[in-house]
Amino acid sequence: QVQLVESGGGLVQPGSSLRLSCAASGFAFSNTSMTWVRQAPGKGLGWVSSISTTGLSTVYADSVKGRFTISRDNAKKTLYLQMNSLQTEDTAVYHCIKGWRSVGPADGRGTQVTVSS
Repeated sequence: QVQLVESGGGLVQPGSSLRLSCAASGFAFSNTSMTWVRQAPGKGLGWVSSISTTGLSTVYADSVKGRFTISRDNAKKTLYLQMNSLQTEDTAVYHCIKGWRSVGPADGRGTQVTVSS
């Protein structure tokens, strides 16, 4: 069955960086566009970024553009999100999901990112 396992979150100070990973299994990862979404406390899922099957096309929400970079390694079946210059507003549970500009559902546990001084 489809499995997406996120990791790499943590508690960091504003201005710090984190790299999230998403290990995929149970489907043809290299043929699937992928997306990161996040859920901030008390809010619904919000789209963050998407990447095409080859990695040549990427798109970002305005709130993260210039700070976050999405990438993928099809040989390792892994999706990444490099997050720089983190802000308190980036605090959320981050999920990876299948699809292009998808906004859910997010069935995995996600990884918690907390940005606080």
